[in-house]
Amino acid sequence: MSAEAGPAMNGGSDEHVRRVRLPADRRTPAAARALVRSVLAEADLHELLNEALLLTTELTTNAVEHARTELDIEVEADPAGLTVTVTDFASGPVDELLVGVRNTTSDITEVAERGRGLLLVDHFASRWGTTYLPTGKGVWFRLDRPGAGAATRPGGVTPATQADADGGTPSAAAMSELMQTTPDAYADDPLPEFAAGLLTRVAEMVGAAGGVVRLDRGDGQGSQVLARYGRQPREGNELLRVPLAVHRPYAGELELDAAPSAYARPLAVLAGERLSLHLENDRLRRADVRRSAWLTFLAEASELLAQSLDVELTMALVPQLVVPRLGQWCAVHTTDEWGRLRLAAASHADEALLPQLHRVLQETGPDSIQARLREASRSAAQVPLGAPMEGFAVPLIARGQRLGTLAVGRHQRHRHDPDEVSVLEDVARRAALAIENARIHAERRRVAQTLQQSLLPPVLPVVEGIGFAAEYVPTGDEAEVGGDFYDVVPLPDGRWLVVIGDVSGKGVQAAAVTGLVRDVIRVLVGDGKPLPEVLGRLNETLVERGGGRYCTLALAAVGPGDGGQLDVSLHLAGHDRPVLLHGGGGAGFVGTGGTALGLLDAISTPTAEIALKPGDALIFYTDGVTERRRGRELFGTDRLRESAAPLAGYSADVVAARLRATAIAFSVEPPRDDIAVLVLRNDTL
Repeated sequence: MSAEAGPAMNGGSDEHVRRVRLPADRRTPAAARALVRSVLAEADLHELLNEALLLTTELTTNAVEHARTELDIEVEADPAGLTVTVTDFASGPVDELLVGVRNTTSDITEVAERGRGLLLVDHFASRWGTTYLPTGKGVWFRLDRPGAGAATRPGGVTPATQADADGGTPSAAAMSELMQTTPDAYADDPLPEFAAGLLTRVAEMVGAAGGVVRLDRGDGQGSQVLARYGRQPREGNELLRVPLAVHRPYAGELELDAAPSAYARPLAVLAGERLSLHLENDRLRRADVRRSAWLTFLAEASELLAQSLDVELTMALVPQLVVPRLGQWCAVHTTDEWGRLRLAAASHADEALLPQLHRVLQETGPDSIQARLREASRSAAQVPLGAPMEGFAVPLIARGQRLGTLAVGRHQRHRHDPDEVSVLEDVARRAALAIENARIHAERRRVAQTLQQSLLPPVLPVVEGIGFAAEYVPTGDEAEVGGDFYDVVPLPDGRWLVVIGDVSGKGVQAAAVTGLVRDVIRVLVGDGKPLPEVLGRLNETLVERGGGRYCTLALAAVGPGDGGQLDVSLHLAGHDRPVLLHGGGGAGFVGTGGTALGLLDAISTPTAEIALKPGDALIFYTDGVTERRRGRELFGTDRLRESAAPLAGYSADVVAARLRATAIAFSVEPPRDDIAVLVLRNDTL
């Protein structure tokens, strides 16, 4: 099959055409599949579903991975079949940007290891080709409905020429007609009708009173009657039996209630050979359909596994993917640091048997099962489990590291065939990689949380007459370290220094600069340096060692004043002005803006003197609060002031918690930036 210059366009009023532009992200293949599904349903082309979904997944996934531009998806269906075109907007050859590097192998099993490129399209499509436009390029494929385009159907079954009434030899014309009989390609399942017609002809030729064709497809259903003629052949009668020459897992037999005369057996053998040929075609067709369905299953399973970055959820998802499609039960065992296997997740088609399955598969289960599972975790191939499990286990290996085992139990009436074993091994490889990725993400998240906690004080000091409270919400990406921080530091003159700041950027470098700012402030104020000098020295440090990052900062030195009030000296270095919440009601912004640190050699940070009366509070915050988004709308400073005003008279803890909850509830999306709120309140009675 070769690529053609462009897709064939089918006219007519029965066409169904959909076009959509999709972004280059991981959700695009699923959206493209949904579009193809809907068009196939409208056009009543359900028989093309598996191949269409598989090829659509391949083209869109490769386009997202290599072109990294928006994609145009065009789906066109007509009575004869389906055409899908995937177009990107990147420059460069099709092989490199849209569909990846070509794979030269023709073995589908090898492709799973090395990337499929255009091989699947070439293998399954009726026709395919490339398109070049001024704005981009694409790949299209065409799937024809089986039998579409034929001018006439093949000849149907016609009455066979019978043998002479006295049992004479059939004519050469009858034998030729028997050999030329073919199944009806337009039937949903052509074999039963074809087998019945063939059985009728041969039975009439040999004068049989009855006959039957039995077939076992190896699918757990056992031997089934494919066709029947006349009366049921009775045991004890002299029967003519011809085994059908088919490959495993198929097995079958043609049986006639007739004496094996000189011409009866050759005719029966001839009919058996004819039937065997079409049964082999049926076996190969079904195997091809199954492989196509398995490839679609693997593509969708990979997508589901890739969407989870939670270790426990990923391991729980694996058995749900396997049962009941690939086994009666499934279990995932993981290896701990001492090499012991621990049951992480299990599923059974019969939920009532799940507790019993857990007992058998846990460490306290039968020694023989545990030994087989340990053997599977150390091996590189499947290991049969034996009674009472009736299944096998394969290792979970990712990036050369052994993570545990995937154990699967066979169906009650069906043993796993080679295709299913291959699919399960592929599922195990993909599951192991998903589990390892989730573990790496969990470790990154743990490191980020530990580093973030090290930049914040474990507790705020308890000071008579002064209330301190803080709330901190990290960004929605828990694996990233934010640049927001706060602190409360004692000053040598008996006052307290309230600090809140925001270092530009995220990640380890931002965390390093945050730690530098926090430590420099503590050292300088501990030496008794005035706050303007502290800010000047800190600016010099960031200019020299900040790596291009800057910091906004608010410093407030607070101490007791006359008449129970608190005197606050406020310095703002590029930071938002705090909200002054009056104990009697009302709120407003205070302070004078200054220069952010780390940008210029010289800075200006004017001092604002504020008197906090009993019940008054100062509310400090970072831009994660005011810049929280709901669509295009920001939370904003005015909404913050309006949200703070009704909290007059409440303790610092309540004020901080309420403002945090208000900011979080403003949008359903996770925070894009860290949220920090620090409240200083005059608690003098």
